[in-house]
Amino acid sequence: MTDQRASSPRSGATASVAAKKPSPAVYRRRRLVVIVGTLVIVLAVLLVGGFAWPGFWRSEAPPPQPQPVPTVTVTAPVPTPTVKAVDRSGDESAFQKALPSAVLQFALGSLAEAKEPKGQGALEAWNAEYTDGGSGEVALVAGQWATEDEAGEAAAAWTSAAGEAEREGDVKVGKKVVGQYAIVPAKGGKAVVVWQNGTAVLRATGPADAMEDFYAAFPL
Repeated sequence: MTDQRASSPRSGATASVAAKKPSPAVYRRRRLVVIVGTLVIVLAVLLVGGFAWPGFWRSEAPPPQPQPVPTVTVTAPVPTPTVKAVDRSGDESAFQKALPSAVLQFALGSLAEAKEPKGQGALEAWNAEYTDGGSGEVALVAGQWATEDEAGEAAAAWTSAAGEAEREGDVKVGKKVVGQYAIVPAKGGKAVVVWQNGTAVLRATGPADAMEDFYAAFPL
């Protein structure tokens, strides 16, 4: 008689089960997680290095530049006479009327016919005295000739008689040269300025520090 217990499994025994391998999809997900994590770490390192330290991506702002100081140009007011000019007659010639009643701070004090320029060929000539009401006085001689060449000869003669010119140049009306001017030092802190404007020649004698401005402001 066969003993059936010999072939029967023991009571309480556990059966051995082989471990199940992960599927390919699981491997793919794991690799993806690793790759993404690596990229995140690399990106974080780049951001820290670029913007924090050493900051090779951070642009250095240029130092503030000093603001330019605006240039202020102070223009002194044009001086005007403090004394009244002499009354003018109503029957003056065109050349006589061209002689102003005021030049800067100087007012016309007298106006009379001049004989010397007429002896030099002038058609018309005048002596004018200008004053600032104090010690400043300018003696003006103005003459008009028939031609510009005759006026040029008279201007050269007046300049030569005054002495050696300290400064000279062109007299211009707009861009056109109409004559020459010359400034000559004189005794007693004075200066003489002679200039030609077409057929007119003028000679002014007065304070040395005022004569260039007087000439520049004279309308003739």
